[in-house]
Amino acid sequence: MTFSVLMQSIISGILVGGVYALIGIGLTIIFGVMRVINFAHGDIMMVGMYMTYFLFTLFGIDPFLSVLITMPLMFLFGALLQKVFINRILGTLPQNQILLTIGLGLIMSNTAMLAFTSDYKILTTSYSSSSFNIAGISISEPLLISFLITAAITVGLYWFLLKTDTGQAIRATAQDREAAQLMGINVKWMSILSFGIGSAMAGTAGALISPTYYIFPQVGSAFTLKAFVITVLGGMGSIVGATLGGIIIGLVESVAAVTISSDWKDVVVFSIFLLVLLVKPSGLMGKSRM
Repeated sequence: MTFSVLMQSIISGILVGGVYALIGIGLTIIFGVMRVINFAHGDIMMVGMYMTYFLFTLFGIDPFLSVLITMPLMFLFGALLQKVFINRILGTLPQNQILLTIGLGLIMSNTAMLAFTSDYKILTTSYSSSSFNIAGISISEPLLISFLITAAITVGLYWFLLKTDTGQAIRATAQDREAAQLMGINVKWMSILSFGIGSAMAGTAGALISPTYYIFPQVGSAFTLKAFVITVLGGMGSIVGATLGGIIIGLVESVAAVTISSDWKDVVVFSIFLLVLLVKPSGLMGKSRM
């Protein structure tokens, strides 16, 4: 394996890892504020992928531009899920949360299968296979655009949480729900807002990955598992940790596929994941709040 091939796999891994980070950030926000284990997270991303696909095929809206439509719609979808379903199991046993979110995920994936069949759909644009060379290293154009959009969204979200009153209220609710309520913060509204933001991040990740990934009803299950690995690896409740975890997972997958085999990349990812947890059980960032 040449140096240029290794560098290309590293760059590709970082670019893919940026989109993975967006998935993990969404799950982190939901868990940080609501302490809900959301096993429907990947299926929410799947809804975003289908939304992007039909916006492109029916209306000709570019997948990356469709983020402007997908993000607010997925926010409303997540807020509705929280208000109607998730809100009823807050404070109950974790088993209830797991069963409910798994059930919601199954409803979403099976509804998609009934409506669109289980056939794989491919979103092909004029730049889907485009790339450019820098010093002999080929860089995928759609992956680079996805990474840049992800970086802008992540920075914007981080600014929102740190600098705005609503963002600080979300962080306060994540740190201590009862104390936040005593200070006059509407924790129920913060929960709806947080689940909406988390769903918007998942749906946006789905939109960004659509030009380079197959779209089918069961695609969410793999990304749900990946989101949990990213979130736990970075540290439950830490946005910076989720960002770092996503990039690490993307990097390890890409390099392992080139150096070992694509069949073994998941084995390498989970081996490193278990190793990190053995050394640092709280995750890389080692905190349980945003």
